[in-house]
Amino acid sequence: MAYFTVTAVFTVAPLQSSPLTATDIQGLFDRIAPVYDSLNERLSFGLHRVWKRMAVRWSGAAPGQTALDVCCGSGDMALMLAQAVGTTGKVYGLDFSAELLAVAEGRSRRAPLPTQPHWVQGDALALPFEASTFDAATMGYGLRNLTDIPQGLTELHRVLKPGATAAILDFHRPQGWLAEQFQRWYLDALVVPAAEQMGLTEEYAYIGPSVDRFPDGPEQVALARRAGFGQAVHYPIAGELMGVLVVGRHDRV
Repeated sequence: MAYFTVTAVFTVAPLQSSPLTATDIQGLFDRIAPVYDSLNERLSFGLHRVWKRMAVRWSGAAPGQTALDVCCGSGDMALMLAQAVGTTGKVYGLDFSAELLAVAEGRSRRAPLPTQPHWVQGDALALPFEASTFDAATMGYGLRNLTDIPQGLTELHRVLKPGATAAILDFHRPQGWLAEQFQRWYLDALVVPAAEQMGLTEEYAYIGPSVDRFPDGPEQVALARRAGFGQAVHYPIAGELMGVLVVGRHDRV
């Protein structure tokens, strides 16, 4: 497997400072799986669900369609997609961590969903699906942590049907000084200490550097265009602290 961290965390997708093996990555996410949801809820004050619902709406998922959530983590966006596609649709949630997928499956079995998602363990850089399979797709807090972002976008383009849309939610590097300082304070004063209290210091210590390395909105649009997407727009949200990259597999204009 060719990426550091592929699960969908609100603001705290872990990132190590040096390359890890596939076994290391699986072990890391298996360790955080038991506290994954509670930590996300605590750190976002519940707002991560609002942003995820926005991304699902931007994906255009509709009744009867087949949808994919890449880097699905514990399943938040896949469950939202299940509601969107209804009883006649299908949803696939893909992640690298077996333990997080087990959490996602348990949540889906307890939820009153019109359709049960299919949970797939796999690599975001080599999606185990045929070309032109999906009508809509989402990714939440996964793109930033792929070791090869262009390859991840290329794979997403490959599995989407012509005319399909994907919405990719992640951090956004604020342009204003005040917003940038607030984001830095938030990461240093709230995220890292909360992770330390849960015994996850090593796993979550490098969230700041991961944001610093992440392409900004215009750069994401350019990468999406080079991956083959005919349409790509980046929308800053949450006071420019977060962003949603909306890409469409349409003919270039």
